[in-house]
Amino acid sequence: MGGLASILVVDDNPKFLADALPMYGYDVSVAEDGVEALKILNQEESHFDLILLDVMMPNMNGWDTLKAIRKNKNTEFLPVIMLTAVNEDQKIVSGLKIGADDYIVKPFILPNLLARIEAVLRRSSWQKEVQGKLEKKLNKDVNIDILTPKEKEVLTLVAKGASNQEIADKLCVRDVTVKTHLNSVFKKLKVANRTQAVLLAMQMDLIN
Repeated sequence: MGGLASILVVDDNPKFLADALPMYGYDVSVAEDGVEALKILNQEESHFDLILLDVMMPNMNGWDTLKAIRKNKNTEFLPVIMLTAVNEDQKIVSGLKIGADDYIVKPFILPNLLARIEAVLRRSSWQKEVQGKLEKKLNKDVNIDILTPKEKEVLTLVAKGASNQEIADKLCVRDVTVKTHLNSVFKKLKVANRTQAVLLAMQMDLIN
């Protein structure tokens, strides 16, 4: 990323990452617990592209810190990779549900962490690009009132990650009916796929 990415390392033992990551072009800031991290993130001038967040820390653990990050409108979409010594699938899944973008189990190999950092930053960059394009769409004449109540209901379920079959089962309709609703939504919102439709609908406060 050539110094373009700024990373906040939140770890009570941050020396290794604080020393290593700048060698690969990252700007690194450090917080030694969740409380300090939230103070840094709340500073008006703070700007980070990614957070590396340890789970086991004094004062405020990683899970509670992540919850606070996701509740803050200024940081709710900031990419977070969890660093955990706990290799338990249930806890990892819980972390992903809270809002972690990825996780890596300690002790980790540095190239593995670097690859995950690059992958998360790529996804974040793509999402920002899509978001920018969709925001431009908002300046065009896209009227959300043209969506029928059933189309809005289908779109809401899509936003929650439901498949076409799951939506069909939920609404007691056939799979082909769901596809018809979605095609109509794409046409009315002038988008090409499910992701664009959901992001545009969220921008327009059509769905939560």
